[in-house]
Amino acid sequence: MATILVVDDELGIRALLSEILTDEGHSIELAENAVQARMAREKSRPDLVLLDIWMPDVDGITLLKEWSATGQLTMPVIMMSGHGTIDTAVEATRHGAMAFLEKPITLQKLLRAVEQGLVKPVARPPLAPGALSSLLRSEIPLSAADATAPVVLPLPAVPVGPRPEQSFVLDRPLREARDAFEKSYFEFHLFQENGSMTRVAEKTGLERTHLYRKLKQLGVDLTRNKRSTV
Repeated sequence: MATILVVDDELGIRALLSEILTDEGHSIELAENAVQARMAREKSRPDLVLLDIWMPDVDGITLLKEWSATGQLTMPVIMMSGHGTIDTAVEATRHGAMAFLEKPITLQKLLRAVEQGLVKPVARPPLAPGALSSLLRSEIPLSAADATAPVVLPLPAVPVGPRPEQSFVLDRPLREARDAFEKSYFEFHLFQENGSMTRVAEKTGLERTHLYRKLKQLGVDLTRNKRSTV
């Protein structure tokens, strides 16, 4: 489990990122401006920061420069913006940002960037000519070494859950048989993904809201499959 600081002036963005990353087992600190971000950094010493560029008081680039100049950039920083440009990405990278995500941020790209950001930092080779614009468009880490580095995360405790082998009683009404199958199906995937609703939604092709309703309807015990945070 990592401590991640999310800095964004939009309440909806903070809430969404907090929900997703908490579901992945991380501890989340929130800040809506630079003042709160400075305080949260000193208090929680985050392992990674998601930093919005456009904020009303002090913008994210300025805050990044401040941390870099004062020796406080001791954690990976991923910049976020809905109005990013190549020049902005260049400036952010020059001052220590390890990745640049363009809003709206897709779930897959967010989780990939966070996982790579939590890997031990490695030396960054210079970018080849023309590579930066391609990296910005694809929203991947602005370092070839970061992009290929193996993801090293602590293994979660294996929860008690269903095994792939299941047997079903077919001598029953179709609706009951279908519900029994679906319950076992979702319990299996929750077990496989260590209780991560985000990954189960992605794997089964369901929206998170629809998935929550479905599991509640089927009577699936979500607490049993939650990953350990110890």
